[in-house]
Amino acid sequence: MITTLDHTIKESIQHALEEAKQTNQSVIVSRVQEVDAIDPLHFFASGENLYLGERFFWSTPTADMTMVGLGNELVIDNENQTFERFQKIEKEWKRFNKRVVTESQKQIGTGPLLFGGFSFDPKKEKGLLWEEFSEAKFVLPTIMLTKFQNKAYLTINKVITPLDQLDTCIRHFEQSLENEPPFIYQKDCEKGNEFASIELKTAEWVEAIEKATADIRANELDKVVLAREVHLEFMNKINPYQVIGNLQKEQPTSFIFGFENGLHHFIGATPERLVKKHENEVLSTCLAGSIKRGKTSDDDEMLGRQLLQDEKNLVEHAIVVKMIKDAFEEYCYEVKAPNEPALLKTKNIQHLYTPVKGLAKQGHSLISMVEKLHPTPALGGYPKEKAIEKIRELEPMHRGWYAAPIGWFDHEDNGEFVVAIRSGLIKGNRAALFAGCGIVEESKPESEYYETKIKLKPMLSALGGADHECN
Repeated sequence: MITTLDHTIKESIQHALEEAKQTNQSVIVSRVQEVDAIDPLHFFASGENLYLGERFFWSTPTADMTMVGLGNELVIDNENQTFERFQKIEKEWKRFNKRVVTESQKQIGTGPLLFGGFSFDPKKEKGLLWEEFSEAKFVLPTIMLTKFQNKAYLTINKVITPLDQLDTCIRHFEQSLENEPPFIYQKDCEKGNEFASIELKTAEWVEAIEKATADIRANELDKVVLAREVHLEFMNKINPYQVIGNLQKEQPTSFIFGFENGLHHFIGATPERLVKKHENEVLSTCLAGSIKRGKTSDDDEMLGRQLLQDEKNLVEHAIVVKMIKDAFEEYCYEVKAPNEPALLKTKNIQHLYTPVKGLAKQGHSLISMVEKLHPTPALGGYPKEKAIEKIRELEPMHRGWYAAPIGWFDHEDNGEFVVAIRSGLIKGNRAALFAGCGIVEESKPESEYYETKIKLKPMLSALGGADHECN
């Protein structure tokens, strides 16, 4: 049950307390108010003292919408190595009654919502790098800033239990507004943070490609995506605010995300939307097949035309489009997609791109669509189950949250998930970066290795390791 309230916050809390005691169930109260413009990255940094390890950052392409969460008012996670994690997260979220108090017109991305992500494959034995990450983890922030176009909104959330007291709950909302210290992160333009890099198990990865192409030629499957990892160790501690700021500047056509899990920061700039839902309108992005950017505009155009005519990349892209359209046909009506792909250009790479749109059928939620689509052939392969099994068998790494869904959904089933590629896991002065390639019958290890080098550039540059200038 969701009730939108327009009376005072004190009365709302009182009603929530009475409901919690009567039902013996916790109730979420969210207060939303429009505020003066706040820089989202500064707001994110301002939570370091009180909320370190419990923050998230989310920004859509061209920063049309940015959300920053501070504090974990509620955590819903799943350690089970099963695919029931999607249903568990959704079921737990629905268990809470939610009351929204707003002084302004309702805005998407405000009020009670969960932000978080899933692991790529819960059935693969977890490596040391990802041992502190659950197979699924979502958080309701204590305080959240939402910037939408030229307006800013502050949401304060409180989980009210049957044992809570009215005065304590009221203080929560008051203190959440008062306790935000001013904090302006400093741009560190120093070039002295040198680093060493280690490419892990490259020979095994090349061997995996050779085995995969042999299996594809033997008609075991059509495509499989194989990823590799690179570890960096810097002289000094990595500044996560600088990394996010660099990604915003250098990757304006991508989704920028950051999720803190204790001392770990999972950060990335992905061009790939998995699925977006607003009311019953659903949108997905097919992104597969890629080539580098040109050094001149003429060179860039020539490379783009080459990609649009490249048989290997067109086949790879068509597999993704077919899978996503098939999923939409099951979960949506009025499914539409262009007949030919277009180009999506980021700073370092250009992709074949096809949007798919539809209207959600009744009974199909955003999370159910995330489960249906993950992993797309762009990140797993095709057919899906055979590709996942092949990745478990051949890939010489554990993906953790890399290449998995990360995003948000609210109390009315609006939300958006992306695929966590072009990403890195940061802790202290160390970073692990990841990149993968779609392997089909014509794949060559040398060209696939070169493609991963291009895909590693966005995070490497944001860390200050390549093509980086500080203005």
